[in-house]
Amino acid sequence: MKTNAKLQNDVQNAIRWEPLLHAAEIGVTVKDGVVSLTGIVDSYTKKVEAENAAKKVAGVRALVENIEVKLPNSWEKTDAEVAKEVLDAFKSNYSIPDENIKTKVEDGWVTLEGELPWNYQREEAERAVKYLSGVKGVLNKLKIKSELDDAIQKKDIENALRRSSIYDNGIKVSVSGTTVTLTGTANSLYQKEEAGRIAWKTPGIWNVKNELEVEYDFD
Repeated sequence: MKTNAKLQNDVQNAIRWEPLLHAAEIGVTVKDGVVSLTGIVDSYTKKVEAENAAKKVAGVRALVENIEVKLPNSWEKTDAEVAKEVLDAFKSNYSIPDENIKTKVEDGWVTLEGELPWNYQREEAERAVKYLSGVKGVLNKLKIKSELDDAIQKKDIENALRRSSIYDNGIKVSVSGTTVTLTGTANSLYQKEEAGRIAWKTPGIWNVKNELEVEYDFD
């Protein structure tokens, strides 16, 4: 069991433990497992790293992220320059079908739209963008439309979850057409999201409804 003060301290230490964030000014507040992050960082990468570090702390049930990205003047780029970097990053990554992605850049924020056959491609597209200089944020609106017509097997997903280090009996799987739904409980936000990532690897999948509830005892 953790108190709010203990969870706050754990999240603060997790953020400080990341080498990229040692100099970042990030505020952490906690109430009943809901963690809020605030502050200003000089790159979108740091914003993402702080969010990921917080998610992995046991007891975090939900995350409210209000970190602002303010780029140093020397890092500022025009939207046209950022857009060119994004397109070049896609073309240099063989796993990203860039012809299926529409990119919009506005005030340093990159919006990705279109349809892709696999979720790992959607994740890779976002990953390729978020480390580029000049990027202040990413809105990933890419949708999945599988080119496979394989029937989704519930047992295959359950077996994949059992093989992972995050599995416990609190996770239940149901399948309806091309949609997989996860219900039950997870012991951390990280476990919930990792279960969703595992489900997304299913051949023929179009959608994952991750309805897992994060449960953790607080004093």
